[in-house]
Formats: sequence, structure tokens, C-alpha cells
Amino acid sequence: MTSMRSVVRRRRAVAAAGAVSAGLLVLSACDKPTPLSTITVGSSSVSSEATCGGEDGVLEQAELAKCLADKDVKSISVDPDETVRFGVDPDVADQRWTILMNGQPLTEDSSKTYRTIPGSVFFNAQYGAQGDSTLVTIKAGDGKKDSQAATGLWSFQLKKDD
Repeated sequence: MTSMRSVVRRRRAVAAAGAVSAGLLVLSACDKPTPLSTITVGSSSVSSEATCGGEDGVLEQAELAKCLADKDVKSISVDPDETVRFGVDPDVADQRWTILMNGQPLTEDSSKTYRTIPGSVFFNAQYGAQGDSTLVTIKAGDGKKDSQAATGLWSFQLKKDD
């Protein structure tokens, strides 16, 4: 009788160990999501995970160019009279970030989690805008002030709303 209980206990222990191992395997297969960036205009907002990078590794120049050419990004309508609000996760702010407009820096890098820009800027030729649509990219840096390195890009299309 005692040996039967011992066998049952061993089987339960093996089954429990197997369940724990399977659970750890499933968890290790999950990718950690990249931080989110959000653009808000009035009462509308759009959020996205990184278009490229976002996992602390510095992106190569060729990869940056490819990512900035990607047109399959989320969009939001912008009334030029509204304020456009940019928000990033604290992890992105810690790495310092800047706003690019059509691939060119629009702001200096910052360690804040929130920035605002008048909507009219995104459709003004003086700032490099072309037409009624502008590609805006949030570029995460490497944590060093004024560094040109990029660790992640979050791109959005701003569409002029008349």
C-alpha cells in the first residue's frame, strides 16, 4: 500500500514539474511588446507600437531609411487650428526622443513623456510639409543628449482635416 502511494506521489510530482516547465516555455516564447507612442488631436487619438526597433538596439542607417519609407502606418486627421499632442512611454522618454517630419528633425530631443505642437506646422511648406498629408515619426534615441542614434521609430500619417 505504501509503495502504491509512493508511485502516485511521484507521478503527481512529475506531472506538476511538467506543467511548470510547459508554462515557462510558453512564457519565454512571448515577445515583450515594444513601448507605445500616442498622438492626440482634440478628442481623437491613435497609438502604435514601434514601426521599427523599439528594443534598445541601435538601428542601422539602411534600416532607418527603409522604415521611414514605410507607408503602412496608422493615421489621424488634424485640423490645422488644433494642437497635436505627442506622448511616449517613460521607457522611450528615458532614451530621449525627437519628432521627425517627413524624415527631418522637427524638435530637439527630449526626456519628457509629452510634447505639443500646433497642427498648422504639419501642413506648412516652411517646415517641409507637402500637400494635405504629412509623415510624422517619433524617434527614440540612445539616452545621450543630441545623439543621432535611433533605437526605435513610431510613424504616423497626419491628414489635413478642413
